[in-house]
Amino acid sequence: MSTAEWNEAKRVVARLKLPLVPLKTRRFARAARGGVLDLKASLRQAIRKGGDTWPMVMKRAKQLPPPLVVLADVSGSMERYTRMLLYFMHAIGNDHLRVESFLFGTRLTRITRELTSRDVDQAVARVEDRVSDWGGGTRIGPCLKSFNYEWSRRLLAQRATVLLITDGLDRDDGGLLSGEMARLKRSTRQLIWLNPLLRYADFEAKPAGVRAMLPHVDWFLPVHNIDSLTDLGKILSSGVSSRNNYRDPE
Repeated sequence: MSTAEWNEAKRVVARLKLPLVPLKTRRFARAARGGVLDLKASLRQAIRKGGDTWPMVMKRAKQLPPPLVVLADVSGSMERYTRMLLYFMHAIGNDHLRVESFLFGTRLTRITRELTSRDVDQAVARVEDRVSDWGGGTRIGPCLKSFNYEWSRRLLAQRATVLLITDGLDRDDGGLLSGEMARLKRSTRQLIWLNPLLRYADFEAKPAGVRAMLPHVDWFLPVHNIDSLTDLGKILSSGVSSRNNYRDPE
């Protein structure tokens, strides 16, 4: 892209929203209308009024957006997409209060803190300084294992949605990867795989890494341009929890 096109893309990405469907929590809040009877609050109000009146105090379950975890591949094969994906991760991290962000190539690196800077270019520069395996090899299985054992329990306990951004071109044979994908899937509400190679109409799931990952994802979607990121927002706001729509050609 030219400098003007790149700057325009940055502006578009900065305005992107991921309208995740809120989840009901176990906590309740006072409701002006609707909901269910809050018996304890009603009794307290009746006692304050001397028992002459019995006000009906209503309550309803609080709703919060689900936690969002982003795991993005920054290996050599993903290098042409990496910088724009970092702008995307910055945008959703500053719009959504419960976002955790990680990058991986041959190792897993948490970058949530680096992306909190309000200046996106400063945030990306901090990420570049933090990540040591940028543009190198890919070891998706070991990186997912690190996430599953070090971060999964604390980050996925509240029915989180996980965005896994990678082309699936892994240097390993897929044995470890399949097991770690299955473990990750069991811990999530939705596991969404965003793959830039889906921009090709004749894409086939031939690499071992791709075949190891596909059975465990809820959504398998392209992520190669601004429109694909916009479509992701529409899917997340639809409330549909699962539709792995890829079919490998015979």
